Amino acid sequence: MGALVAVRHDPEMRAFYHRLLSRGKRKKQALLAVAHKLLGRMMGRLREYYATQPHQGAA
Repeated sequence: MGALVAVRHDPEMRAFYHRLLSRGKRKKQALLAVAHKLLGRMMGRLREYYATQPHQGAA
């Protein structure tokens, strides 16, 4: 799972995960929150990518 890799190697995601654990979330809940945050990052990058591409009309 990508969230596990992010928690191990991305300092921002690691801090987010540990912050959730310190607030009393269970490990799976915190991991799912990291996965949700990663999904948001990915969608943002796709949105940004497609916003900079020239529009191609139907042929």
